[in-house]
Amino acid sequence: MILPDGIKCYGNPDYRNKKCPKEAVEQVTFFNQLRKHYPDTYGLTAVHIRNEGKKTPAQVEKEKAEGMTPGAPDILIPGNPSFICELKRQDRTLCELQEGQVPYMKAAQAQGAFVCIALGYAAAWEAFQEWRASTTS
Repeated sequence: MILPDGIKCYGNPDYRNKKCPKEAVEQVTFFNQLRKHYPDTYGLTAVHIRNEGKKTPAQVEKEKAEGMTPGAPDILIPGNPSFICELKRQDRTLCELQEGQVPYMKAAQAQGAFVCIALGYAAAWEAFQEWRASTTS
C-alpha cells in the first residue's frame, strides 16, 4: 500500500512480517478495547461501515441509493471533530486502500475531521488517544 500524501499515518510503515494479524483481527481488537475502556461513550457511538466485499452491480446501486458511501473508513466516531481512521495490517505491503477511500478521507479532513491511517490495532489506539486528548483539552 502506498501511503497518500496529506493523511497522517500511525504505526511503523517500514514494519514487515507476513504473519502479522489480518485487518479484521486488528479491527476486532480495537473495538473490543474501545468497548471495554469506554463502554458508556465511545464504545456506544463508534461504528464500522461494512463497505468491502464482492457485490453485484445491482447491490452496489441499491446500497448507494440507501446512503452507503463508497470509501468510508473502518472506524468512525462522531464528535467535534469526528475521528475517521482507516485501519490496515501492520505490514502495509500486505494490504491496499480501496477505491474511494483517499477521496473520502481527504474530504472529511477538509471538513475538519481527525483523519488517519493506522497500521495495526496499537497504532489505531495511539491515534484514538491523540484524538481524544485533543477533544477534551
